[in-house]
Amino acid sequence: MIRLFVGLGNPGPEYEDTRHNAGFWYIDDLARKLGVSLQPDRAYHGLVARANTAQGPVWLLQPQTYMNLSGKSVSALARFFKINPDEILVVHDELDLLPGQVKLKKGGGHGGHNGLRDIHAQLGTPDYWRLRLGIGHPGVKHEVANYVLRKPPQSEREAIFKCIDLALTATEPMLQGDLNKAVALVHAQPQRPKPPRKDPASAKPGATDTPASDSPAS
Repeated sequence: MIRLFVGLGNPGPEYEDTRHNAGFWYIDDLARKLGVSLQPDRAYHGLVARANTAQGPVWLLQPQTYMNLSGKSVSALARFFKINPDEILVVHDELDLLPGQVKLKKGGGHGGHNGLRDIHAQLGTPDYWRLRLGIGHPGVKHEVANYVLRKPPQSEREAIFKCIDLALTATEPMLQGDLNKAVALVHAQPQRPKPPRKDPASAKPGATDTPASDSPAS
């Protein structure tokens, strides 16, 4: 089961609404869902909440170390409560996914994300769970730093929050240890409508199904 939910971001009002703080947004909504409030805790260098669930206590964490030192906060709490890496979910912004896309996976590289890079180093392993919230890519590498620290337009922000809402439906399976079900819920996509069924009675011998207007233009 997931015993530690971590959202990545930067502290301070100037960063509150920026793309890099998408992980914080998730934890804020999860705290409301579980009926707990985050409080500063110096021992773990972050804002922390404990939620008592049917499966036992779980912790919510927003590191206040700034992104590059996120692992300092995560490892301190995980070590004290003897939480294994595969019991940790790290929620973060993802450049390689478009706003409105979300993926859940275990392990993998840090992809240049400085928060993940430090968590890798502090835990000594990449084998923790990640919830990747798409924010899109500016298109050129040298613009990335400025891009993640800017506020997304309203349409993108709404798309990100829809992904957070979707991811929150997987909370119970995560708490129950059914991560396969959690992955299936997070990756669920609306079914495409089926094409209308043709009426066999209307088909005539020699008739074509393709209207003349659909023929390729020269």
